[in-house]
Amino acid sequence: MPKAPTITAYDPSPLKDRTVLITGGAQGIGRGIAQAVLGAGGRVCIGDLDAEAGKACLDEWQVGARAHFMRLDVAREASVRRWIDTARKRFGRIDGLVNNAGIADPHAAHLTDLSLADWNRYIATNLTGAFLCSKHALPELQKHRGAIVNIASTRALQSEPDTEAYAASKGGLVAFTHALAVSAGPDVRVNAILPGWIATDAWRKPDQRAAPRLSRRDHAQHPAGRVGTPEDIGALAVYLLSSASGFVTGQQFVVDGGMTIKMQYA
Repeated sequence: MPKAPTITAYDPSPLKDRTVLITGGAQGIGRGIAQAVLGAGGRVCIGDLDAEAGKACLDEWQVGARAHFMRLDVAREASVRRWIDTARKRFGRIDGLVNNAGIADPHAAHLTDLSLADWNRYIATNLTGAFLCSKHALPELQKHRGAIVNIASTRALQSEPDTEAYAASKGGLVAFTHALAVSAGPDVRVNAILPGWIATDAWRKPDQRAAPRLSRRDHAQHPAGRVGTPEDIGALAVYLLSSASGFVTGQQFVVDGGMTIKMQYA
C-alpha cells in the first residue's frame, strides 16, 4: 500500500533566488507586484518609461542588488531587447515576466472620432508590448521553467462606451495568454490576471502620491466590500510565478471584488 501523503510546510519565500521582470513596474499595479515579489524573497528588474518613478522605487525599497530599474518602452523592440539582455547579465537568470505596462485610461473617443494613430497606440503598448517582451524573454524562461503573467483587465469581459481600443487590446492579451500557454508549455506557464477597480493613488511616484478618495458607496458596490489595492494583484502574481501554481497555465483570473458576477439593474 502506498504511503499516506505527507504534510508539506508552506514556503514563506516562494520566489527566493528567482528573478522576475516587470514592465510598468515603477508605479501602480506594477509597483505592487514588484513589492510582492521582493516580499516573497525574489529579485526584480522593473522597466518603465518614467525614470523618476523607477529611481524612487529603488531609493524607497532599499533592497540593494535585489532590485534594478531601467527605462523601457515596450512598444520598441530595441528597447525591450536591451532591457531583457541587461536583466539577464545582471542577475544571471530570468525566472518570470510580468507584462503589466499599458495605457491606463480606457476612454479614448467615440469610434467615429477615434484616430488610427490612437487605436494603434493602445494596441502597440497594451498588446504588442507583451508580445515583444515575451518573445525576447522566452529563451531564458525556458531554461528555468519560468512563468509569464499578463495583466489584462475586466474590460476584456465587459465595457463602457467609447473604450473599444482599450477593450480590444486587453481582450487580445487574454487570447495571447492561452495561445502562448499552449505554444510555450510545458517549460513555461502563461496566465493572465484581470483586475477590476484597483486604487493606485498611494502607489504613484512621491510627488504625485495621495491617499485614495473613495466613498462608502465606492466600496459597498463591491460584493467583497471594498475597492481593490495593488497588494491584491501582487499576491496572486506571486502565486502564479511560483512553483505552487505548477499545474496552472493558460488561465484568466478575475480580481475585481466580485463586480463581474453581480447583477446590476438601473
